[in-house]
Amino acid sequence: MARAGKRTDRTKTLRRGFGLLAALGVILVLAGLVGLVYTAVATLTSMLLFGWLLLIGGIVGLVHAVQARGTSYFWLGVIVAALNIAAGVVVIRLPHAAAAALTMFAALLFLTGGLFRLVGGLVVRGPQLGWTLLLGAFDLLLGILVLGSWPSSSQYVIGAFFSLALLFDGLGLVATGYGGRRVVGLVSGKDGAKPVQPE
Repeated sequence: MARAGKRTDRTKTLRRGFGLLAALGVILVLAGLVGLVYTAVATLTSMLLFGWLLLIGGIVGLVHAVQARGTSYFWLGVIVAALNIAAGVVVIRLPHAAAAALTMFAALLFLTGGLFRLVGGLVVRGPQLGWTLLLGAFDLLLGILVLGSWPSSSQYVIGAFFSLALLFDGLGLVATGYGGRRVVGLVSGKDGAKPVQPE
């Protein structure tokens, strides 16, 4: 009886955990949808969040470097921490300029990635040639579109990417939570089934 009670408590805990995971996924999905509607706000929010993460990471790194003074890691840790702190301050003070720089960098990445996919696909001619050429053309077109409307594209590109990441992460958490609850329910149902006594 005690073992059955422990199993029931464990099952309830697992189901509650997967339920919370699914609830978090729903929140992320809603945040992603809102961000796709208000991309300019999402861009500003994501840049401020990025800046604060850099600043906090730099401060934590500086504390670790001070704790490790006297070792070969000290000066490298101080330099990296100082760069992170400086970058965080710049991003927080100038989020729009940082968004424009990141948008330019993303456009150049799309352009170079698309060119490499197209050229590599034509040279190698592997079994996935069609998909490789399609992805390469899509990356190239996306890079041209973003770069062609830069810097005005910086108002929505980063926010759109950030919102899409939230949306897909949320959908993944919802699927994991829902699937986990179903699996726990099936397993607990099998464990709770009473064995049939032979006559």
